[in-house]
Amino acid sequence: MSAPIERTPREAYEAAKLAKRLRHQVGRAIADFQMIEDGDRVMVCLSGGKDSHTLLDILLALQARAPVRFELVAVNLDQKQPGFPAHVLPEYLAARGVPFHVIEQDTYSTVTRVIPAGKTLCSLCSRLRRGALYAWAADHGISKIALGHHRDDILATFFLNLFHQGSLKAMPAKLRSDDGRHVVIRPLAYCREADIAEYAAQRGFPIIPCNLCGSQEQLERKAVRRMLDEWERAHPGRAETIFRALGNVAPSQLLDRALFDFAALGAREGATRADAHAWLGGNRAASA
Repeated sequence: MSAPIERTPREAYEAAKLAKRLRHQVGRAIADFQMIEDGDRVMVCLSGGKDSHTLLDILLALQARAPVRFELVAVNLDQKQPGFPAHVLPEYLAARGVPFHVIEQDTYSTVTRVIPAGKTLCSLCSRLRRGALYAWAADHGISKIALGHHRDDILATFFLNLFHQGSLKAMPAKLRSDDGRHVVIRPLAYCREADIAEYAAQRGFPIIPCNLCGSQEQLERKAVRRMLDEWERAHPGRAETIFRALGNVAPSQLLDRALFDFAALGAREGATRADAHAWLGGNRAASA
């Protein structure tokens, strides 16, 4: 970390209030979704960005006074991007006394070779990165994998799925991986990106920018984020209201027949149900 920042009493008060708010939000998310249990070995995926730095820092603060005992290990994936400052994170983590490991895997060459120039790299990059991290977790007794996604990431994912996939889903705060071997947690789920950015600046984390996908300005995710920012400027609090809606779902007020049995609603006992083919074909005999 950089040298301590000189602050006025008012600035120090606001910084302490922000830190307390983030700790509270992370602690509440952990409790609400039972993210961490006694004896867990938690792998914190540390990219070097503001989000993962904040995640690690707050988990370290909570670890000292948590009601359960758990281990933390920071893991960084060195993707061999040209110019990547490989020394930064090891030096920072060693200075803080944090257990860590660096996975070296040249996913950069794979992604840039497979994806045509100008196309979005994120999907393949994310898949390769996830595979490397999951493999390390399986080999080292990791019980929980902590990612640095925050409230605004969750909201953006919701709208991307809504606009482009025709589905109502976002990023869950806790999930089991597709292969069933890992439990992934997002302790920053309740935290605003603006708060995280301010906290990271106050703490002076050694930020490493991503020059692989972060430079692609036309990503749909960025367009959604701009939309949310515009809404928030015009209607302060709208983003928080939408976020609360993700935890306040009324299946009977939607159209998903797998979540609510609309067919049984108001049905008379013993009545024969006509199937869709009978209705579409106007076949009275099929429904008799």
